[in-house]
Amino acid sequence: MGHKAKYPVKATETTLEIIDLLQEFDRAGVTEIATELDLAPSAVHKHLSTLQEHRYVVKDRSEYRLGLRFFELGGYTRHRMERYNAAKPELKSLAEETGEKTNLLVEEHGLGIYIYRSMGNEAIQINTYTGESVYLHNTALGKAILSYLPEERVEAIVDRHGLPSATERTITDVDELFETLAEIRDRGFAFDDEERINGLRCVAVPLLDDGKAIGAISVSGPRSRMTDERFREEIPNKLSQKANLIELDLSY
Repeated sequence: MGHKAKYPVKATETTLEIIDLLQEFDRAGVTEIATELDLAPSAVHKHLSTLQEHRYVVKDRSEYRLGLRFFELGGYTRHRMERYNAAKPELKSLAEETGEKTNLLVEEHGLGIYIYRSMGNEAIQINTYTGESVYLHNTALGKAILSYLPEERVEAIVDRHGLPSATERTITDVDELFETLAEIRDRGFAFDDEERINGLRCVAVPLLDDGKAIGAISVSGPRSRMTDERFREEIPNKLSQKANLIELDLSY
């Protein structure tokens, strides 16, 4: 649930609702969109035609899908981020070293956005992608970022997005979340022990700039390989070293 704009522009809201629906449905026709959003088909067609003219959607026969113009904009945004440019070589190296998947996540509007991923030679393929947005409370990356945010900011994020459960291990209690965040600050890294995806473990450390979390990096892998010693000692140490290198690069 997002914040309501003080002075919303209805036409813009409608266009964005259509874009969101196309992402959810993968592709859809005018009638399907009109029915789902309770709009007149003629109005939906006008919005889609405008989006198509500006390369934001593509028409395949009688259906529409999102176009690669969004990919162009996302790539532009990502390459302007110093965090991405500094973290990319270190995460690629770490993926090769561990054989697992490495990730870079940043927070925006109270959600986590994956802006880079590198696959080691043993990394498992799961149905996730760069650019995907996720809740912060059920990922190691998200909790690493939350642990360095002011308490009132964390409360605002919880109020906005809630603490929905993904697995039986997901934190769904606010008091438990704050206790966990305090532990993360004390030890310097966060765990996701099958809290978002069953069978998947992840370790993350925050990237800090003057005490503020500007992102987080992680290593994730199957429980069968992320055994306790590797999960709780080896990987956290490797991540801490990489985070230090990235932070130095960003500083100098």
